[in-house]
Amino acid sequence: MSNHVRTLTLTDQQRSVLQSRIRARGEAARVVERARVVLLASEGVPGVEIAERVGCSEPTVIRWRSRFAERGLAGLVDEPRSGKPPTIDQSIRDEILTLTLTEPPAELGITHWSSRLLADRLRRQGRRVSHATIARLWKHFGIQPHRSGTFKFSTDPQLEAKVRDVVGLYLNPPERAVVLCVDEKSQIQALDRTAPILPLRPGLPEARTHDYIRHGTTTLFAALEVATGKVTDACFDRHRHQEFLRFLTQVAKAYPRRELHIVADNYATHKHPAVRAWLTRNPRITMHFTPTSGSWLNLVEVFFSIITRQAIRRGTFTSVKDLIAAIQTYIDAWNDRCEPFSWTKDADTILAKATHPKDRNTNTTSVTRH
Repeated sequence: MSNHVRTLTLTDQQRSVLQSRIRARGEAARVVERARVVLLASEGVPGVEIAERVGCSEPTVIRWRSRFAERGLAGLVDEPRSGKPPTIDQSIRDEILTLTLTEPPAELGITHWSSRLLADRLRRQGRRVSHATIARLWKHFGIQPHRSGTFKFSTDPQLEAKVRDVVGLYLNPPERAVVLCVDEKSQIQALDRTAPILPLRPGLPEARTHDYIRHGTTTLFAALEVATGKVTDACFDRHRHQEFLRFLTQVAKAYPRRELHIVADNYATHKHPAVRAWLTRNPRITMHFTPTSGSWLNLVEVFFSIITRQAIRRGTFTSVKDLIAAIQTYIDAWNDRCEPFSWTKDADTILAKATHPKDRNTNTTSVTRH
C-alpha cells in the first residue's frame, strides 16, 4: 500500500457539506466515515494515520480519497447495484395484487384473503407461488388484508350549522363567557380481580387476571372547562334526565353569575322537556349540540379517554363506593395540574372530511355507512 501523502483540494462548498454530514444527528456511519476521510486527506494527513483516526482500513481510505478526487461529492455516493432479479413474473405479481384487492369468491366463505388461502387459490389455477412470496409482496405495497377500520358519515341535516357553532365556541369563545363541554360516561364497572395484580418489573409488564368480579356500576357526569381544562364532576347510579338536571344545577352553582355555553351531544335526556324548562328559567345558560354521530366534537370525550386509560381500566375496585372515590381522587389531582384544551381545526377543514365525497359540492350529508 502506498503511504505517500496525497492532499485533496476542496472548495468551500464541498468542505461545508462534508462538515455538515459529520455533525448531522442520525447520519449513516458510512457517510460520516467517508466525509472524515476526505476532510483529513484535504489536510495532508497520510493514509495510514487517516485509517487509524477514522477506524477503517487503509484500502478504504484510498478508495474514497480516489473517488472524491475523480468525481467530487458524487463519488462518495454508493453506486447502484443490480440486485437480485425478481423471483416472480410481472404478470403473476399483478395477478396477486388484483386478487388481493378483490373480494374473495362467495364459495370460499371468507371475508378477506390470507397469504396461504391466496397461495392455494393460485396453485389451483396453475400458478405456483408460495405464501411467503405473497406476504413479501403485500409488505412491499403496504397491503394488510387482516386489518380493517371503521368510518361513519353524519346524517344530521344541520351538520354544517352545528359544526360551525361548536367549533366557533372553541376558536372564538364569547367574551366573559365560560365554554363547558358536558357529557356522561355511563356504566363504569367496579371490577375486582380474582387474584392480586402482579406489579411492573424490569422486562415484565404489570399483569392481571382475565377474570373478575363485578361489584356494580356508576355513571360519571363531567363538565370540562375548555379555557382551563378544569373538570366539574358528579357520579350517579343512573343517567336519566333527572340526574342530568341535577348535574346542570351543580355546574350552574360552580359558575355563579357567569354566562355559560354548554356543548353536549344529542342524547334524549339533554333535550328533555324538564331540562328545556329549566334552561328557560336560567337564560344565562345556552346549550349547543354536536351533530348526530359527531360526539367526537365534544372535548370532554378526550378527558373520558384519559381518565379511562390512567385510572379506570387497570384499577381494582371492591365496591362502587371504592370506584367513585378513585374517580374523585383522580379528578381532584387532574384539576391541580390541568391545562387548557386547544382546538386546532377550523370548521371548513372538518366539513371537508365529515361529509361524503359525493356530497361535498352540494353541502348535503350522506346516508349512514359503517
